[in-house]
Parts: sequence; C-alpha cells; structure tokens
Amino acid sequence: MPVQVLIPTPLQKFTADQATVAVEAASVDQLLQALEGQFPGILARLCDENGKLRRFLNVYVNSEDIRFLDNQGTALKDGDEVSIVPAVAGG
Repeated sequence: MPVQVLIPTPLQKFTADQATVAVEAASVDQLLQALEGQFPGILARLCDENGKLRRFLNVYVNSEDIRFLDNQGTALKDGDEVSIVPAVAGG
C-alpha cells in the first residue's frame, strides 16, 4: 500500500486537479522525487534550488510536523498520510 499525499488546492493544477495522490516512498525526500516523477514541475513549487522544502510549506506525516521528526529524512511506511500545507500569514 502506498503513501497517501494530500495536495493543497494551489498545487492541484500539477496533479490534474487531484486532491489526494498515491506515491511509493520510504522517506519524505523520496516522496518529493516521486511526486516530481509523476507530476513534472511540482518539485520547483515545493523545494528551493538546494532541494530543501520552501519555508512557506509545512509537511505533516500522520498529523506530525516533520520539523519535529527528521525533516526531509522522515521515514514513511505503507499507509502513511502526508499533508502538504501552505503556511498562512496574516495580522
């Protein structure tokens, strides 16, 4: 069973308007590469030129922020749910 990835609305134009996609990956880094393989162009929206997640994105694995786990090295297993959430600023 693959990992389920929840795609935010602004990025769904890369996934043919799919809000959820399935990806085979053992880590968040591999997930990012797999997304790019399935949906060319999405990686540039997720990562900077150094391959690091953009600051305005939050990524959660089973509702846990990867910043408190192992960042992009966070391990994934079959059936995990990964949420990509754009940060919202306001005041």
